[in-house]
Amino acid sequence: MSFDRFGKVSFVAETKAHDFVKFLEEGKIAGTRCKRCGRLYFPPRADCEDCLSSEMEWVGLSGKCRLVTYTNVNFAPPRFRYDCPYILAVAKFVEGPLVFAPLSKEIKEDEVKIGMRLRLEVVRLLGDRIIYELRKP
Repeated sequence: MSFDRFGKVSFVAETKAHDFVKFLEEGKIAGTRCKRCGRLYFPPRADCEDCLSSEMEWVGLSGKCRLVTYTNVNFAPPRFRYDCPYILAVAKFVEGPLVFAPLSKEIKEDEVKIGMRLRLEVVRLLGDRIIYELRKP
């Protein structure tokens, strides 16, 4: 399993956190937790930036979030130009980590409110590609 199917543009072929895509393919949101210090990461990391441990374990996340901040994107890099306009957001999982992801186009701009409840969900794109986005719960 590799990262070549994740997102609109592939950046790496393999990583120590490659199971991330396997979980997404199963419709699951998962992060990693450092076994040494307990820090939880999303997206997952293979190494802890706090204690530098490589002893990580996979942890399922609920997907439940609250909106922290957002921005409207009207101009984007070439690969994303046909998606414009769209909203990119930062939300905080109930489990703690922050997630940076697009808001679903089903959420209209006048509905977007800081603190609103959201849910991170897996989305399948054309060409057998996978991303995640923030949606209404």
